[in-house]
Amino acid sequence: MAVDREHVLRSAAALLTRKSTATMDEVAKAAGISRATLHRQFAGRDALVRALESLGIAECEAALDAARLDEGAASDAVRRLVREVEPAAGLLAFLYTENQLFEGEEQHAGWERLDARISALFRRGQENGEFRIDLTPAWLTEALYGLIASGAWVVLTGKVARKDFPRMITELLLGGALRRDEPRREES
Repeated sequence: MAVDREHVLRSAAALLTRKSTATMDEVAKAAGISRATLHRQFAGRDALVRALESLGIAECEAALDAARLDEGAASDAVRRLVREVEPAAGLLAFLYTENQLFEGEEQHAGWERLDARISALFRRGQENGEFRIDLTPAWLTEALYGLIASGAWVVLTGKVARKDFPRMITELLLGGALRRDEPRREES
């Protein structure tokens, strides 16, 4: 019997999103396969996480494409991006906590591609006067990732309705990123 790798990855993503410490036995059970079958597909947890990383990056790149980041106002593009990335938010929340994915020479080049595209969107918003210039595009990009991960967790735990995910994230991010004409107050 052929194992549906996509099904295994989706099952693993769903489980690890809810329980990041799940064992390979638990992943196999969630996918409806034996542990031996899981190990034939993925030599261990690291191999599984790396496969999930590739899936997450591919889903993010598809969301970036669907969001049409170069069209219209940058703030509207951010809103489209958050809506498009929402289906993958749980997986991204799990990956966001997997520090080994972002360290060393084995870092997946896809993360840099994602960072570059999202940073370019924030830079475009700064250049057209829409976003504050005192916050770097790199910081705004990381803030967006953090809000997506946090939003996924609160939806997963039932504290927030899934339908509210895009609005909550974009309103908080853009509320802090939008340029204001009023002078800033310095803290003493």
